Amino acid sequence: MSGDIEDKPQPLIEHLMELRTRLMWSIGAFFVAFIVCFIFAKHLFNALVFPYKWAVIWAHLDVSKAQLIYTAPQEFFFTQVKVAMFGGLVIAFPIIAAQIYKFVAPGLYKNERAAFLPFLIASPILFLLGASLVYFFFTPMVMWFFLTMQQAPGEGDVAISLLPKVSEYLSLIMTLVFSFGLVFQLPVITTLLARVGLLTSDWLREKRKFAIVMAFIVAAVLTPPDPMSQIGLALPTIILYEIAIYAARLVERQRARDAATEADGSSDVAKTDNV
Repeated sequence: MSGDIEDKPQPLIEHLMELRTRLMWSIGAFFVAFIVCFIFAKHLFNALVFPYKWAVIWAHLDVSKAQLIYTAPQEFFFTQVKVAMFGGLVIAFPIIAAQIYKFVAPGLYKNERAAFLPFLIASPILFLLGASLVYFFFTPMVMWFFLTMQQAPGEGDVAISLLPKVSEYLSLIMTLVFSFGLVFQLPVITTLLARVGLLTSDWLREKRKFAIVMAFIVAAVLTPPDPMSQIGLALPTIILYEIAIYAARLVERQRARDAATEADGSSDVAKTDNV
């Protein structure tokens, strides 16, 4: 079994030195990405405002009058810092993930490395899919829902207008992006657990009712307190749960085929020994 590991056992001090190297690369990549994103923070924030403009169009309002405000002198500055941190983390994530893999890989067998690497690639892709769904659909939908609650001035009525703060709008879109991005990791997590034998497709099917309830509970906790965003997160979660069941079933079939192949190989060896 020891022949499956390419790297020789290392003392603790070498593991700590390796960990320090990987941390330095990860922190350095994030810092460089943060600086670049901070330089273009206003442009990045303007890009994040596009869903709000689309919501204004959906609500049949004047786009030229759509605006965001800040009520504290330092608010927009710290908002730009948060935008730079958010963008820096997204840009540096491939490098950070690669450093994590390089640190963990020497302790894995060859077959474990081959099984782990596809998930390392699939995870950021699924996160970007969730973030894209938020950017192009759910954020405009949520903002449209809030915009429809405005009240025009009339006889006996006062004007009630939505004037979002830059910090609160950024907090909303970041919360939605991270919520959907994490939920879209469900197939990856369940497939990994199925590979190590901690989950089965039958168990996932039995717990489907509880999963549906938990999906709505998690959506209520992670999203703003409006039904549109809560349902919008719960439904993809349920769909992803069904995909996770199918992925676990595929893993079980692959394990069964591998076991059958190994059994056939053992029987062939036994026949050869008998001859």
